[in-house]
Amino acid sequence: MPEENQIRDKVVIVGLNSPVLKSDSADDESMEELSALVETAGGSVEGVALQNRPAPDPRTFIGEGKAEEIKEYCKNVEASMVIFDNDLSPSQMRVLTELFGVQVLDRCGLILDIFARRARTSEGRLQVELAQYQYLLPRLTGMWTHLERQAGTSGRGPIGSKGPGETQLETDRRHIRRKIDKLREDLEDVRRVRNTQRRQRQKREIPVAAIVGYTNAGKSTLLNYLTGAAIPANDRLFDTLDTTSRVLRLNEFQDIIISDTVGFIRKLPHQLIEAFKATLEELEYADLILHVIDISHPEWEHQRRVVENLISELGAGELPRIDIYNKIDKISADEILPRGPDICRISARTGDGIDNLLNIISKRLNQGLRRVKISLPYDKGNLLELLYQEGRVERVDYGESIEITAICGPAAYGKIRPYLAREIMNEESREES
Repeated sequence: MPEENQIRDKVVIVGLNSPVLKSDSADDESMEELSALVETAGGSVEGVALQNRPAPDPRTFIGEGKAEEIKEYCKNVEASMVIFDNDLSPSQMRVLTELFGVQVLDRCGLILDIFARRARTSEGRLQVELAQYQYLLPRLTGMWTHLERQAGTSGRGPIGSKGPGETQLETDRRHIRRKIDKLREDLEDVRRVRNTQRRQRQKREIPVAAIVGYTNAGKSTLLNYLTGAAIPANDRLFDTLDTTSRVLRLNEFQDIIISDTVGFIRKLPHQLIEAFKATLEELEYADLILHVIDISHPEWEHQRRVVENLISELGAGELPRIDIYNKIDKISADEILPRGPDICRISARTGDGIDNLLNIISKRLNQGLRRVKISLPYDKGNLLELLYQEGRVERVDYGESIEITAICGPAAYGKIRPYLAREIMNEESREES
C-alpha cells in the first residue's frame, strides 16, 4: 500500500464552465478545491484546463478540439490520469478514456476514492462501499471488454451453459444489486444500534451537540480541545470520515455529548449523502448544531451556505444552531466579523474564545435543568432509581427519610416535585443576578 505522502498519479484536472450545468459548473474556486482533493488523494496536479462552452458536448463533454489539446498535453507531461471537476456520463468517460489513453475520473469518483482510503470504522467502510457500488452500477457498460461476451453462445462454455445465455454485464449488475441490498441491510442494523443508544441518552436527558462544517474548517481540532479526544487533525480535506462522540462536562450541573461529523463540500456526490445518512442522521436528533466556519478562508461565505443547504437537505434546518467562526488567529485584528447572540469567534488551535463558546452552549442547553434537594419517604425509593437513570445524583443520606441532592431535567422534575425540599439552582441564579 502506498505511503500517505507518496505520489500515486500525475494528474491533469479539467473543468467545464457552462450555464446549462448550473451548480455542477466549474469555476476557479471549484478547480482550486479539486486540486486540493487530488493532493489529498496522493496525486500531483501537472496541469489545469478550464473550458467555457454554452453547453456540454454530448460525446466528449468539453468539445473535440479541447479534448485533442488535452490529449497532447497529457503526453507531454506524462500524465497518468485526467480528472474532471464535473460529473461525466458513463459514455463520456469511456470515450475520453479511449481518446486520452489514460484513466479518466470525475469529481464524484475522486471523492469516493478518498473516502475509501480514509474510512477506519466498520460503519464508515460500509457507507463508502455502498456509495462506490451505487456509483459503479450505471458505469458498467463498456468498462471491460469481457462484459459484452455471451456465456452460452461461444460453444466453448461449460456443460449446461449452451443456449441463449446471459451477458456478463447482466450477471455483474445482478451481483452489484445484491451487494447494494446487503449493504443497505447492514446500515439499517447500524441505524437500529444508533437508535437504541439515542433512546438511552434521551432517557438520561443527556443533550447532544453535533459539530458540522465545511471540510478542513477545524471541527476535529475543536473536539480535541474541548474533550481531549486525540483525533488526528491535519490540514487536509476529509481527514475525518467516521463520527466520533465524546462526553464533555459543560459545567457542574451537566454533561453533554459532542459528535464530530464528516466535513461537507460543494458538489458532494448524492451517493454519499444517501450512504452517510446513518452518520449524518445524528444531526436530525441533535439538541444543538455547532457550525464551524473557517473565517480565514477567502470563500468562507460560500462554504457556510453550502453547509447550511446540506443541513436543510438532511432535515435539520430548524434545529438551534451556534455559528462558530474559527481560526481567528489567522486573520488581522481589525477585520470585521459577524456578530450576534448565537455567534462565537474562536481559535480551536490556541483556545482563544473557547470559554465564551462554552457559556453560549450552556445557555442554550441548560434551559429547564434544575438542581434540587428532595426528601423521599422510603416507600417512594423507586424515584431514587429514576434520578439515577434520568439525572445525576450528587448525594444520598439515609435518615428518617431519603435525603437526595440531584440535578434533573423537566421530565424527572415533574415526578419528584411533590417531595421537593429546596430547589438549589434557581436560588443560585437569583444570587448571581
